[in-house]
Amino acid sequence: MSDFLNSKFLSKRVVGLKPSGIRRFFDIAATMKDVISLGIGEPDFITPQPILEAGIRSLQRGETHYTSNAGMLELRQAIADHLFRLYGVRYNPVDEIVVTVGVSEALYLTMTAILDPGDEVIIPTPCFVAYQAEVILAGGRPVEIPARMEDNFQVDPDRIRAAITPRTKAIFVAYPSNPTGAVAERATLQAIAALAEQHDLLLISDEIYDRLVYDFQHVCVPSLGENIHRRTILLGGFSKDYAMTGWRIGYAAGPAELIKGLLRVHQYTIMSAPTMAQYAAIEALTNGEPFVQQMVAEYDRRRRLLVSGLNRLGLKTFEPRGAFYAFPSIRSSGMDDETFAQRLLEEERVAVVPGSAFGPGGEGFVRACYATEYSQIEEALQRIERFMQRHG
Repeated sequence: MSDFLNSKFLSKRVVGLKPSGIRRFFDIAATMKDVISLGIGEPDFITPQPILEAGIRSLQRGETHYTSNAGMLELRQAIADHLFRLYGVRYNPVDEIVVTVGVSEALYLTMTAILDPGDEVIIPTPCFVAYQAEVILAGGRPVEIPARMEDNFQVDPDRIRAAITPRTKAIFVAYPSNPTGAVAERATLQAIAALAEQHDLLLISDEIYDRLVYDFQHVCVPSLGENIHRRTILLGGFSKDYAMTGWRIGYAAGPAELIKGLLRVHQYTIMSAPTMAQYAAIEALTNGEPFVQQMVAEYDRRRRLLVSGLNRLGLKTFEPRGAFYAFPSIRSSGMDDETFAQRLLEEERVAVVPGSAFGPGGEGFVRACYATEYSQIEEALQRIERFMQRHG
């Protein structure tokens, strides 16, 4: 019966999608006892209390109805003020911002709104598993450009230039990076932006981890100049910076004529983002900064522990400067990344994600997330040490 359904009723695009390599290992780990998960990219912090209370108050007031399709104007204004305060980027909250169900929906809206069948989107890899999938689901073709550890996983603009064809519609960038923790230098982003301008392409920039940076100043892509601003769709949200993953709240910002297209898809697909989450997001932008700084400081402490520990064990790891991931090479183990992750989970109950799950350039690495408590990372390193003594 399942073969019949696959062949007759499911679209070829859906049947052809690879299952998420992240979820596969998470699901396996969920069936086992005493597992330390360095697998799922989710803050272990609870949403800060004032943000929780803002959502609760909205429910108690009876704010349980739809908002405008684009989201509450008060929230869109707060997002616009936030982006201007941090990066000097101006957006009109009336028609240049749409509030979405997390950045995942913002990504879906963007690809669905801009792509015609066969259009190409250049995507640096390794990258979050949804990027290529959303391009495919929108009828487009992802063109993967691997970055290298020797370049600190910053993509080479010359490789992007070589990949541009008459079918190229957009260049996608996502820094700080999931899974590598890499950040992009201003010069790299300027070179990519120049290519977009030269070839009249869109830039799509997923900056969901923009506040989670260490000893580095995040570069917001539309801040690179007015010519770049007018051809960039900026994706952002609250899940990572404010520990609000379950609230499902994000946004897309860009030129009005592009956002109008996203909004058209959004209003037929979603109607509006969750109302109580919008109230919580307003509180996050208004009073959440101290909590962001506390979480960044703790992530930094964990980052230094994990990276130094992995390097000490012979798992060469470059220094991640953003997000909450380390991306160690596991070549010293003599295994490929799938085997390494599988055996580490089975033998020592430590869950990591094979780098190959994140596309070309991820082979031979694993992703280890340090959004888990310090003592758990210490224990994980002890278990990995035992594993490497047997296999390294």
